[in-house]
Formats: sequence, structure tokens, C-alpha cells
Amino acid sequence: MSNMDNALVSVLVPIFNVERYLDQCLDSLSRQSYQNLEILCINDGSTDGSRAIIESYASADARFKLIDKPNSGYGDSMNRGLELARGKYISILESDDFLDFNAIEYMVSMAEADRLEVFKCNFWLYWSEGRPEYSYRNDVYFTLATSEMVNLGVHAPRNYPDIFWKKPSIWSALYLKRFLDENGIRFLPTPGASYQDSSFTFKVFSCAERARYSGKAFLHYRQDNEQSSVNSPGKVYCICDEHAEMRRFLDEERPELRQGLDPVRAYVKFLNYAWNYDRLTTDLKSEFLDRFSLEMHEEVERGSIPEGVLDGSYASDDELALYQYFTLPQVASLRQVLYKKDVYAAVRSSRLSASKLETMKNFWSIGGASGVAELVKLKLREG
Repeated sequence: MSNMDNALVSVLVPIFNVERYLDQCLDSLSRQSYQNLEILCINDGSTDGSRAIIESYASADARFKLIDKPNSGYGDSMNRGLELARGKYISILESDDFLDFNAIEYMVSMAEADRLEVFKCNFWLYWSEGRPEYSYRNDVYFTLATSEMVNLGVHAPRNYPDIFWKKPSIWSALYLKRFLDENGIRFLPTPGASYQDSSFTFKVFSCAERARYSGKAFLHYRQDNEQSSVNSPGKVYCICDEHAEMRRFLDEERPELRQGLDPVRAYVKFLNYAWNYDRLTTDLKSEFLDRFSLEMHEEVERGSIPEGVLDGSYASDDELALYQYFTLPQVASLRQVLYKKDVYAAVRSSRLSASKLETMKNFWSIGGASGVAELVKLKLREG
């Protein structure tokens, strides 16, 4: 490889009690066609055999480095890795995922050719065994970046914000370390938290001037790790902490970006909170919906969600429409969250059930005949 294609890449691998999958992860790094790597294995106080696995790789390959620390959480682990990394570029690989052999070589070649601050690829959803709903395949292509997004070429994402409402995945990407450092982009170091890729991703795409996406996929994102945060409904308010950090970042560190990005941030919050609500167990939904409603009211008062969104007028106002992202059905859901929480709860519950009788019961429970009348109005609006 030429010097231009041989920039040092620091791969951060956050590790906590993942001995079952760790060999496959680290093996995929040791076999990369791109050789100029430092692989920082950040052991967050694992109590299983993870540390011994890291040591075995480090003793056989000097590129593997063990960073041992007491358990203090994912965000703190990632920040520790960012501080210690010596590479021109940062790559992140979760310890239960793995890469195809040519992943880093491809990403570096694209980043170097286009002088990118961030390069983001699509990825594969991976199960250890084939899934019947996918014709018993265990690898399913996930389209994070659409062909339209790929065709943007080099751009500043805040000017074409579709990436903000995509899955906030920090992996399957390459980041210019100088870009992260100069913009103060780090993780929220809250012990025991989850979804800490959310605020990190928001900061990256808010600040980047030279980003690009690829339709190629190299990373295999494991779906059947029972310890994954997506399988932990008890962490009810972690997503709220991430959104508080996004708001703080714009207010305190990048106020010049606030006007253009506040509507983006508020829309992402709506999408994330709606997703979080749906994944919660029934006994947790009501409390979280109160928080959801309160914070949407705060966004309206702040001006991040203008009245033109709430009354639907933005849809016919070309200038306003450029800066507001809610679809009309989402506006209807937003109004329910703000003013009719019981209706929102009934609608969401009914969409998870195929039974018409169950739907009737859900709406009857919010007000008897008037609740059923609300259902009829909703059906008439739909169509």
C-alpha cells in the first residue's frame, strides 16, 4: 500500500462480559486485509473470561492492546479509548459483532480519497441461526443509507438531514480523529446507561462538513445477544439522557448550529421517544408517556416545534416545510402525545394487535362511548 493508503486506524472494541462472542469479533480484526491497525480492547471490568481472551490475542499480535478499567459503563469506556487512540482514523466494533476481511481497507481508501471526516456504510443484521421470516437466512442486508443518500457524495449532513432519523449506529463507519477532537465529540459517560450512540451520532452529523455514505455492507450486527440494550426494557429513561445531551451540545458548544438543527433534534426526539414507548412493558408505558408529553410541550415552547407543525399548515408552506420534518400522520400522533395521551396509548396498543375487538376495548377503556367515537373519527381521517 502507498503511504496515503496506510494511515493508522485505531479500532475501539468496548468489552463487558461477552466471552461467548469475543473470539469471532477479534478474529475478524486480526484477519483484516488492512494491516496498519491498533486494536484497543477496552475491558470494562468483565467478570467472565473476556479478559483472558483479550490477553491471548495481545500476546500473539502486538496490534491488540488491553485497556483494563473498573466497570464504569459504555460511554466512559469509549471516551477512554478515544483519548488513548493514536490513529488518524477511528473505527468502532462492538464486541458481539464482526467484520468482513476487507472492511477497513475499503473505508480507509474512501476516506483518504475524499478527505472525509466521517464515512458511513450499511451493514448486515446477523443471527447465529437462520430466521424463518427471512427464508432461514442469518444475514439480512440493512439499508441505513438509501441510494439517494449515497448519491449525495461528499456533503454536510445538516444540509441533507435524512441520516439523522436513521438508526444511530456508531459502527460500520470511519471517523477522522482530528475532527472528533476539534469538535469535542465524545460519549455521555453515564454509568449503567444505554443508547449512548444516539448523542454521539447526532454530534458527528451536526458538525461534519465532509461526510459520505456507502451502500456496501461489511459489518455483521448481532441480533441475538440477550444482553444487548435493545433487549433491556428496564432502562426506561436512558434515551432521555441522550436527548438532554444533544440539546446541551447545541446550546453550550455549538450555538451557531442551533437554529438550523433544533427542529432536526426535536423530530429525532419524537421518533426515538415513540420507539422507546412501543418497546416498554405495559406497566412502564404510562409513566414514560407522561415524560414524553412533558418534553414535547417543552419543545413547542422552545420553538423547536413551531405552531405551523401542530396545525398542519407547514405542509402547504414551502418555506416552512424545508425546516419541518413531521409527516401528517406523525403530526396527528404528536398532537395526541401533547393533548390526548389516553388516545395515543389506545392507538399504539391497537396497532400491536390484529384484533378489531381488542381495538374496540382499548378505545372503550379511555371513555366508554366517547372513546369509541374517537376511534371512529380516527378511522374517518385515515380514510
